[in-house]
Amino acid sequence: MKVFLPGTAGDGGWPEAGCRCASCGRLPSAHRRPFALVVDGVVRRFPFHGVPDGYLAFAAGYGLSGPDGHRLLCVPSGASVPQGAGPCEVVLIDLLDRPERLGLLRRAGVVTGDTQVVAVGLDHRVRSEDELVRRLGLWGARAVPDGTTIDTAQPPPPPAGQARRTLVLGGSRSGKSAEAELRLAAEPHVTYVATGPSGDGDGEWAARVAAHRGRRPAHWTTLETTDLAAAIRAATTPLLVDGLGTWLAAVFDEHGAWDGDRAPVEGRCDELAAAWRDAAQRIVAVSDEVGMGVVPATSSGRAFRDALGRLNERLAAESEDVCVVIAGRLLPL
Repeated sequence: MKVFLPGTAGDGGWPEAGCRCASCGRLPSAHRRPFALVVDGVVRRFPFHGVPDGYLAFAAGYGLSGPDGHRLLCVPSGASVPQGAGPCEVVLIDLLDRPERLGLLRRAGVVTGDTQVVAVGLDHRVRSEDELVRRLGLWGARAVPDGTTIDTAQPPPPPAGQARRTLVLGGSRSGKSAEAELRLAAEPHVTYVATGPSGDGDGEWAARVAAHRGRRPAHWTTLETTDLAAAIRAATTPLLVDGLGTWLAAVFDEHGAWDGDRAPVEGRCDELAAAWRDAAQRIVAVSDEVGMGVVPATSSGRAFRDALGRLNERLAAESEDVCVVIAGRLLPL
């Protein structure tokens, strides 16, 4: 099958007429037109219903099988992941709307290593074409210009190399956790390692925890532990650790190190650094950038700041990808 895409944007196009947002303001008129497709010059309607002889619609009209046996699946904004669709040569999917749906398609075997994943429904939900390309690269997908023809017989482009170890730094409310979650959003299996307290008895902290849980894909597994070294060594899926600051505070608590002997804390940091260096699975960790704040007023506060700063430095030295997030914007380091 050959899939011609006259348009790749959302219903309003990108830029959207009359929109004054920064994303739309950067682009010339009709940069991307609303999504449309033509298959083999004969199938022009989506969802796929009443298709010509030789073609077969499946997945409630979201999928199309051609005379050559190749299969195309479209997953627009708001659509649920089709069940039992089977492997497809091409998947057209709105990845700005819940990118975790790509992870579900991978879990279900619909998207394999031989699938071309092309993002459609593109619009001002992402701030620029450059940011779009960056995100799609994280997710193993690509965007194509309007007017592109996709041949289902062609293999997908080689995947970009993924960093095994990523450290995401940032201050409070900087957007660092959301950025870390983006890194793994399209993975079929992820273990979220929660290092902080559950929030029992603290309504404000419980609300923070609930907000994080609500933002994460439902199919991710959660592991609550402060034994990070063991979690890294035992991992069988990619890990997201959020975060190192709460982990270190818990380690200080466990060893009574706020006003006592801090050697056990240094030992735990050594153990974590060694496990990080030898990590077999992808791991993304969130940590607080402590070097730009005021000097803590207490010796215990200064000891914690210094310990976390040293830990960040050690893990950054052993990471393929390190970045800092400020006001939701990413700065690679």
